[in-house]
Amino acid sequence: MSGPPVKRSLTLKGHRTSVSLEDEFWLEFRRLAERQEKPLNQLAAEIDAAREIDTGLASAIRVYVLNSLKEQLSN
Repeated sequence: MSGPPVKRSLTLKGHRTSVSLEDEFWLEFRRLAERQEKPLNQLAAEIDAAREIDTGLASAIRVYVLNSLKEQLSN
């Protein structure tokens, strides 16, 4: 079972922000950025730009991680 979400700092559009993510999601998010050879803040900014206005950034990151893992499993 996962522990509680932990606040993590990111920089988006030159401004600091924070997201609360469980360790498992944070670690996989970092791995995905490394695999894509992108800085973590760049990947976060891309997810931020693509999310619906009523979807929180942490939720958008979780869904991105989940969809990426599902895609890896199907290949």
